[in-house]
Amino acid sequence: MPRRQLPASRPRVVFDDRVHSASIGTLATAFCVGGVLTLLAFNTARTARTARLAGPADGAPLMRAPLQVVAPVDLQRYVGLWHEQARLPNRFERRCAGPVTAEYTLKEDGSGLQVLNRCILPDGRFDESSGVARVAPVAGQPGAGRLEVCFAPEWLRWLPLVWGDYWILRLDRDYQVALVGTPDRKCLWVLSRAPRLEDAALQAELDYARSLGFEVDKVERTGR
Repeated sequence: MPRRQLPASRPRVVFDDRVHSASIGTLATAFCVGGVLTLLAFNTARTARTARLAGPADGAPLMRAPLQVVAPVDLQRYVGLWHEQARLPNRFERRCAGPVTAEYTLKEDGSGLQVLNRCILPDGRFDESSGVARVAPVAGQPGAGRLEVCFAPEWLRWLPLVWGDYWILRLDRDYQVALVGTPDRKCLWVLSRAPRLEDAALQAELDYARSLGFEVDKVERTGR
């Protein structure tokens, strides 16, 4: 009877924990290094992107100091007729094509000012807007030139949103030239008692406005 050939036995696999531990350590190290490099690349890109977005293109300062108003302002001297010499474009004067004036009078009850704005339209007609102004108190600065104006009907004047800021940023001692703006720096006016302000005097006001962060390059010179 022939002898049966037994199948060759499979080679025995020997588990060497040192080899496997080294392999696992190598993989873990590679994974960690790759993760760290990925995070570094992501953070570098984010930092570069943030740096590009942080600074405005025009080189303006990132942080602008809050605007300061003239204090004190004698409203009895401030009232009267003012001629607009220059302004930043705004929606409520977009139809004005000629000289613009603002006239202020004290209210009889002493609660503020009556306001009358007037300008010439392209067709030669006059456009008028009447309203009121009131003092917005500033802590520690009695008589500060911070006012609020409103041209809405009287029955709507209890609403805060119908009042706009009117800040006197600069005023000469003789009350002949005034620089007026809003704290968001979107509105700006140069006013004078004279119908036409000398170029050097107007430029001085605009230079000062620029130092405060206003976009003077967009100013329209209306009193020329």
